[in-house]
Amino acid sequence: MLNVSTQELATPAPVDVDQAEAALVEHYPRLVRIAYLVLPPAFGRNRRVLTAHSVVQRSLPRRRASRDDAGMPGQRRAEDAVDPGYAYVRVRVLRQALEAGLPLRWTARPKRAQLPPLLPQVWGLRLFPRAGGADELTLDQRLSALSGPGRAAYVLRGLERQGDAEVRRVLAAAGVADPKAALAEADGVEAPGEISAAGLLESPEFDPCSLQARPTDLMRRRQHGKAALAALAAAVVCGALLGLPGEGWGPDGAAAPSYARNPVAEAALDPANLRRVAPAAWQRSERTDFSVWPARGDLVDDRALLRRALAVWARPGATVQASATPGTPPGPPMGPPQLLFAGEVDQARVVLFHDGLRAVRYAEPKDGTEGAALDFARTDGADTASAGALVVGRTHANVRYLTAPWVREVSARDLIQPLAAARPVARDAHGVTGALLSPAAPSECREWDVLEVRDGSATRTLTDLGELAPARLTSGPPSAPADLAAAGVTARAEWARTACLLQTVRSKGVRAVNSWRFAEQELPGPAGTAGTAAWLCTRAETWRGTGGVALAQFQAPPARAGAVVAKAEGSPACGTKEPRALAGALWRSKDGKWWMLAAGSPQVTSVAVAGGATGGVEDDRLLAVELPGKPGKQVELTGRLEDGTKITSLR
Repeated sequence: MLNVSTQELATPAPVDVDQAEAALVEHYPRLVRIAYLVLPPAFGRNRRVLTAHSVVQRSLPRRRASRDDAGMPGQRRAEDAVDPGYAYVRVRVLRQALEAGLPLRWTARPKRAQLPPLLPQVWGLRLFPRAGGADELTLDQRLSALSGPGRAAYVLRGLERQGDAEVRRVLAAAGVADPKAALAEADGVEAPGEISAAGLLESPEFDPCSLQARPTDLMRRRQHGKAALAALAAAVVCGALLGLPGEGWGPDGAAAPSYARNPVAEAALDPANLRRVAPAAWQRSERTDFSVWPARGDLVDDRALLRRALAVWARPGATVQASATPGTPPGPPMGPPQLLFAGEVDQARVVLFHDGLRAVRYAEPKDGTEGAALDFARTDGADTASAGALVVGRTHANVRYLTAPWVREVSARDLIQPLAAARPVARDAHGVTGALLSPAAPSECREWDVLEVRDGSATRTLTDLGELAPARLTSGPPSAPADLAAAGVTARAEWARTACLLQTVRSKGVRAVNSWRFAEQELPGPAGTAGTAAWLCTRAETWRGTGGVALAQFQAPPARAGAVVAKAEGSPACGTKEPRALAGALWRSKDGKWWMLAAGSPQVTSVAVAGGATGGVEDDRLLAVELPGKPGKQVELTGRLEDGTKITSLR
């Protein structure tokens, strides 16, 4: 243990709470940066951010400095500390950050810093500092190999610019048993690159006050939320359920007990009040959407089944597996809904409803066992193209569709095989198709079956994305997309390399997906060997109108699938509001050289690149810049439109 003389640890004047608070508020970003750098990297960036803020916010004294804090180092030089208040708070921050890295032991009471922070807390988001360059990443990796005291010594020397004597005094005051060993450990870390250690430590990479946000695991969070809601519902009604005998599929089936008596709500749940459309109504109607679908199926007159389906829709019990596409309210019907279908599909009895806003599917096992399913999908604003079919049954890797009454022929096509011919699909008298392989089932994406439905005017291409309403596939500019079935072999070839990317938009309430080739580019390299690459923007539109996803693709021969070079969520890019695109990609030619390639849509007149590469092509929407090697820093890509407006790449 380091022996420090009494003269070196001369006790300064006691620090008041007001003085410490003023120092904390004034130097809060710097104190949080110190805590973030000293905390163990094993915490992960999200927990390090929250713990760093918690450590600094807990560093205020409750009263005047106590005797335990008498070892706080005095001010030695102007750059060491702004005032005694700052020096005092800094020691408390270091002490807690070092304690947070100590392992928990069963035989010892844990310190407060060793436990996850109570405040601040952020629900549903992961926070982390902005990414820096290669030098910052290298320094972070080297610091992670040090012990807590070693990191503290490196930070005090580099960020606080203290001499070795001052570092030893501060570490001793923070509770470090061997400050000299910590300094020796810090001596072994060299700052990478040409930037000094102080410059790297002050970069945005280590700034917990300038943050980026990303969502947590949405699927796991949704599952936990459903489980919590189901447990709460079960706890509320368990008293009533324990007193009821088992009735199998009784009057209300898997519906929860009734909790309210409302005449309007009860009228909506009466099978006699269901709206039924005549079989030929769609031929006379000005609208051709779900509202003119007739009631079909062998069980449309089974009042017991319809009653159970309506009751479960209004009051799903704890055993019901319910799902809803994003933006779809899963509540009960506001009035008597329209009956679309009721019949047996595979091993289940299925009922389909429509209430003007949503399509609702109810399914129960035919063998009378417990377990019902309830699915909601938003379908407002549907038209002839988007109301061509609904998923009526799904078992393992197969899917069956109920087609619209105006559909004359149905066929299937493997989207990954553009030259393969479409094969006919059989339908029964009620419009239910035979079983097709569902691309929504887990697979290695070796095939992707789509449904082609032909009405009196066109052939639409639909695909199952794991929801009740299939998504329509089109090709062409956003202003005039064409049905994929009529777009030709070239469009199908582009979709063959795009199909597997549809996995990224599953379960997002997608209404239509359009893929648009906005540029072509001759690839650099030895003459006659590189070929031509295609730049595509694939946009998925949702039923709710928001939350669309745009993917920029780089399709170069002979790759089997396109490479996603940019992605934007909630952006109007590549849509009718912003029918333009700009994207870039790194490319390695056959002779081993690295190139920065970029392309813009026809509205783009020039493209420029900066950052890891420099250069540009004036008055041209294509760019190819040779690089000295694979760049380690992010490259900035910009372009200009015909009116001089500056745009950036898709992100």
